[in-house]
Amino acid sequence: MALGVCLLFDTRSARALRDLWSRLEAAGIATLATHTHGRHHPHLSYVVLLDWDVDAVHAAVAALPDHGPFEITFDALAAFRRGRVSLVPAPAADLLTRQQAVVRAVSGTGARVHRHYALDRWLPHSSVATRSATRELPAVASLVYEILPLTVRVTSAALIDSATGRTWPLPVLP
Repeated sequence: MALGVCLLFDTRSARALRDLWSRLEAAGIATLATHTHGRHHPHLSYVVLLDWDVDAVHAAVAALPDHGPFEITFDALAAFRRGRVSLVPAPAADLLTRQQAVVRAVSGTGARVHRHYALDRWLPHSSVATRSATRELPAVASLVYEILPLTVRVTSAALIDSATGRTWPLPVLP
């Protein structure tokens, strides 16, 4: 499937997103809670890779400067193709700079970057619903807007294999 370089949230923030997933699931809307292997974490991906060497990617990202924890505020809802509905943060120049450094680092390993995460193509987001039909969008929006704006604290980063849920923690927060 894919390997993501993912930002992970503190306990309070992750709980708020898991609570949203639960409310959506109770309304009959599929979320990351039940998607594929069911071991998904609330996260925001800097980059998704389609072909990679996990050891090389881990080493490249681990070599980046550690910029430490930070906050982002989700303030919008986005509906992507194929029914993916996500929270979108207010834009922050620092977030874009961090993402670009990660993309450059993993690209240097020979990894193949998914086109939606390439430099100057990335739209930061945190997925909440995985395969929503158009008719479900009003219900998704209603539940999402109950919690927006939502400020979350990013406290760590990891490589995550979307096919298995396997996680490789990173020693830095790029």
